[in-house]
Amino acid sequence: MDIKGETTELKHDYEFMRIVDGPREVMFKAWTDPKHVAQWWGPTGFTNPVCELDARSGGAIRIHMRGPDGIVYPMSGVYKEVVQPGRLVFTSVALDDTGEPLFENLNTVIFEEQNGKTQLKLHVRVIKSTVYAAPYLKGMKEGWTLTLERFEKYLSKMKV
Repeated sequence: MDIKGETTELKHDYEFMRIVDGPREVMFKAWTDPKHVAQWWGPTGFTNPVCELDARSGGAIRIHMRGPDGIVYPMSGVYKEVVQPGRLVFTSVALDDTGEPLFENLNTVIFEEQNGKTQLKLHVRVIKSTVYAAPYLKGMKEGWTLTLERFEKYLSKMKV
């Protein structure tokens, strides 16, 4: 995807890790089934009025997050690798209000069994960005932290 005004100055990498009760098969489903993802994706207070996932290599992702203030943040992407139940690799492209890309991430999620629990590792790499992406990138670490907290809470109540 072409990003107008692309810059190389705003490259970021983020690593997140959680140990969560439950089998990795359930976690994998919670990350690949749109009815589940729509319930936890995004920071606290966000909803997902659009959540479309085609969880297979080459499959599309489209999520529109609505903030507590009503602003919608659209995102698209593509699954690069889907290895059930252990690994997901996908891009996510944040779009501005005209549908133009602001930045693109490559996300790798690994689910590993660990003593009856599951270790979730998430690596997020910003691979393309524009000068307009700076405020979004500044809040990315906190946004993912809050998103993973929502995921853990949802997982504890999830009905498979």
